[in-house]
Amino acid sequence: MAHHIHIIGVPMDLGQRRRGVDMGPSVIRYAGLHQQLRALGHTITDSGNIAVPLPETVPLDSERARHLRSIAGVCHDIYNAAHDINARGEIALFLGGDHSLSIGTVSAITAQEDHIGVLWVDAHGDFNTPEITPSGNVHGMSLAVLMGLGAPELTNIGRPGAKIKPEQAVILGARDLDPLEKLALREQGVQVLTMRDVDERGIAAVTHTALAHLQAYRRIHVSLDMDALDPAEAPGVGTPVPGGLSYREAHLLMEILHDSSRVTSLDIVEINPILDERNRTAKLAVELTASLFGKTIF
Repeated sequence: MAHHIHIIGVPMDLGQRRRGVDMGPSVIRYAGLHQQLRALGHTITDSGNIAVPLPETVPLDSERARHLRSIAGVCHDIYNAAHDINARGEIALFLGGDHSLSIGTVSAITAQEDHIGVLWVDAHGDFNTPEITPSGNVHGMSLAVLMGLGAPELTNIGRPGAKIKPEQAVILGARDLDPLEKLALREQGVQVLTMRDVDERGIAAVTHTALAHLQAYRRIHVSLDMDALDPAEAPGVGTPVPGGLSYREAHLLMEILHDSSRVTSLDIVEINPILDERNRTAKLAVELTASLFGKTIF
């Protein structure tokens, strides 16, 4: 089925300390995103990039939540730019940038209809708060913020408080969770499918488990952090962790999600071309996006 896909770039690297992910939207486009989607029959609107200040030009704010106010400002702009995309029947595709941008994207796509499941494909839980964070990096707080936990400057993007409930989210591919983050995820009751689950059961079974957990939700937002993949496949990411998804596991995940016909929005985040090899990671991100939107082997 052909869709109209609305693309918004967010060249944000305020949420973490390693520079480079701000170039993510450019390298994803350069890797052939538009061509791949059009070849599948989809039409495209590309609204360009949200303006994001350089980290050197804005206040640090706090070591417990670095660049908090600047990130909140960008997420407000994302919200305003993307608020009506799904209401118009379009697919929303957000190109990052670090994972703090998802505070804006998920706030926006749940504005018209809050009954949406979120699949968080990530090596990390992104469930820290300023009180428990070991780093102060806001990209490690995004999912917690979306559940109403953390700084009010972030939890109140678009509208006050939580944008999703714990039962609306599944983390898939986790393998690097901070100790207090683990406790917080258990306390909130978030479904976490780790790489051990993938190793023991296979990616197909784990993906179907995630979809079953989200079966009450007609629409699903996928937030794809490219560090969910093994660094051997995706070397150009901000926070690589060994032992991630293989090339075929990642593609099968996307193919099964496509078969569900429920994915209506997507984040692609944390691509750092400074650390990449000939744009491999961006090219893989484009290939995975194509699989999610209908490209098949046969």
